[in-house]
Amino acid sequence: MEKFFKLKENGTTISTEVMAGITTFFAMAYIIFVNPSMLSLAGTADNPMPTGAVFLATIISAAIGTLVMGLFANVPYAQAPGMGLNAFFTFTVCGALGFTWQQALAMVFICGLINVTITITKIRKLIIKAIPESIQHAISGGIGIFIAYIGVKNAGLINFTSDPGTYTVLESGTSVANSSAVPALVNFNTPAVILSLIGIILMVVLLIFKVKGAIIIGIAVTTILGIPLGVVDLSAINTTTGLGDSFRQLSDTFCVAFGDKGLLSLFKDTSQIPLVLITIFAFSLSDTFDTIGTFIGTGRRTGIFSEEDQKALEDGKGFKSKMDKALFADSIATSVGAILGTSNTTTYVESAAGIGAGGRTGLTSVVTAILFLLSMFLSPVIGIVPSQATAPALIVVGIMMLSSFKEIKWDDLEEAIPAFFAAIFMSFCYSISYGIASGFIFYCIVKTCKGKAKEIHPILWVCTGLFIINFAILAIL
Repeated sequence: MEKFFKLKENGTTISTEVMAGITTFFAMAYIIFVNPSMLSLAGTADNPMPTGAVFLATIISAAIGTLVMGLFANVPYAQAPGMGLNAFFTFTVCGALGFTWQQALAMVFICGLINVTITITKIRKLIIKAIPESIQHAISGGIGIFIAYIGVKNAGLINFTSDPGTYTVLESGTSVANSSAVPALVNFNTPAVILSLIGIILMVVLLIFKVKGAIIIGIAVTTILGIPLGVVDLSAINTTTGLGDSFRQLSDTFCVAFGDKGLLSLFKDTSQIPLVLITIFAFSLSDTFDTIGTFIGTGRRTGIFSEEDQKALEDGKGFKSKMDKALFADSIATSVGAILGTSNTTTYVESAAGIGAGGRTGLTSVVTAILFLLSMFLSPVIGIVPSQATAPALIVVGIMMLSSFKEIKWDDLEEAIPAFFAAIFMSFCYSISYGIASGFIFYCIVKTCKGKAKEIHPILWVCTGLFIINFAILAIL
């Protein structure tokens, strides 16, 4: 194990990697339950998307993608169907645009092939090389803000109020409010909120005293404290998972992307082909930059991707660097997920929780993957771990990542403006790729205004143009 994962070389141990893998799993285990619930809305009464099948597809695709990341790339990142991308799949592609979920899966599969192609042809590598260093630091700090915001939100510490008539209720029951929605701190008068505060304070104290395994200990203790507070419902352990039914339903989604209702029907109507291509483009653009942002944001600061590794990425051929291998592992996971029956599988920003717990090699990912496979049998037990227990982990990891901001020259507006938009818009828009997009756009604007347009890398111009086209398309749709 030492020889394969190079633990000593990466300054870690088996116990640390195991703790990190467990931490990553619990930080993202919510997707096991959220993704099937989300994608079930993509179906219709006469063409339902089976929840049990999506439950298994979510777990299996996460396990496969994460194993490839750990065994092939030897980096501590986990993969699973992405939040945001599954919402786009459900509410935009199947809802607003009217595609069937089988056709949407076919689009996701094609998106995966595109990601494999741009990885093999080094396009992804060139994109990373073209991103200015200041924006790379902003991405890292911005992901810290984003992760911390997810933690605060999951902890239930904020709520939003909207004026009457300023929000729309979709058929799914989801409410979409406009910018009149105002965030506010909740009252500390419910067991759930009190448990969140206890969890945050406990984890901060453990970290200040440098207790080994502080994050996973914090999650475990907070979960236990949730039992007398009534937040953790132990009776859920006795519920049946219906695993047999889920396996039977899996045949309804497995490889359906290639069938008559999927890929074969996608291009039958020639008038729809432009819309199909535009939708695939939107899938691919968001998936690509979510991954690039996660790798740059978490790997650069922690040393997972060292300067030597980044140089090998830029100058080397084939898959010699960790980043090369990690990008390839990520690119194949999307197609695997589509074959099984779920939306885009991508590298999870919550991997930062495990990295914050000391994870530095692929052993962390292997542990996370094993836990995903076990979760299909133990889902009721895993389901009792409340968000109030995992949210503090995201908050403290976000704090750790903010140190990247010190590398940015904030007194130089030429550098500060693009960095601000790249960092802040990640959390404001709840999207890593949109944060990167805004950073790119304002970088081009600032450089052009300063008469330095020639300093902008051609690839950066292309990426910025693609983002603008994507925003225009979404506005039209």
